[in-house]
Amino acid sequence: MSVTSNTPTRANSRVNYSNEIHDLSTVQDGAPSLAPSMYYQEKSFADFFPPHLGKKVISEMVATFLLVFVTCGAASIYGADVTRVSQLGQSVVGGLIVTVMIYATGHISGAHMNPAVTLSFACFRHFPWIQVPFYWAAQFTGAMCAAFVLRAVLHPITVLGTTTPTGPHWHALVIEIIVTFNMMFITCAVATDSRAVGELAGLAVGSAVCITSIFAGPVSGGSMNPARTLAPAVASGVYTGLWIYFLGPVIGTLSGAWVYTYIRFEEEPSVKDGPQKLSSFKLRRLQSQRSMAVDEFDHV
Repeated sequence: MSVTSNTPTRANSRVNYSNEIHDLSTVQDGAPSLAPSMYYQEKSFADFFPPHLGKKVISEMVATFLLVFVTCGAASIYGADVTRVSQLGQSVVGGLIVTVMIYATGHISGAHMNPAVTLSFACFRHFPWIQVPFYWAAQFTGAMCAAFVLRAVLHPITVLGTTTPTGPHWHALVIEIIVTFNMMFITCAVATDSRAVGELAGLAVGSAVCITSIFAGPVSGGSMNPARTLAPAVASGVYTGLWIYFLGPVIGTLSGAWVYTYIRFEEEPSVKDGPQKLSSFKLRRLQSQRSMAVDEFDHV
């Protein structure tokens, strides 16, 4: 499910994200005026399989490993002894690890850490489809490694932070769709829209994960991530309602990305409105973009 822009302005906004948390350097070397469909057709093999793809895959695997290790570790300890880690503590831990991983690896791999997020970015032309299997392999590998490391170091705890519905399955499914929609909507806002304050993207996405986990935790576990659910389920041998955590996040991320793509717009510059007031973050970003453009022109 992808969308194609009908106006040059929106096409420009789809392919010029070099300073956002989502690293799209592998699909940004073409002319900005090209429509997305033409943009992909004129790419060479090296653009879709860049020399640094292996480093991006390793970055994604490490980030997902740490995400699952911390979130499932906190949930495991909570399940074994509620006096050591609280329900609120689990949600805060999840939000904080997402925040720090975005700042640590966002400029390398985009810090997806979530197969559903990778799928949504690909569907809406923010990520090359041909790299999706590599990211999925990295995410599930990192998650599985984290779950089995936890199984070894937290013995005799056997339930390693699994996410299972506490009531009817359809309740958990609806909750997962809504909270994942919220996360993806915010992610698209700060990661793909040049008007957003990109420097605060990690804090915004991490806060969204924390807030939604506080609400969804008691009902569905607040997974929002197929890899985060599958890995501890395999390590613990608990598969209750596993399908919910594949279907719910996929529907939520796709709908969240679609809604933000639909409501976003680009304002045409107007002379009569006078100079725009920019925040210090945006001003620094514009200055950085201009300096990079000057350097590239001088190099040519």
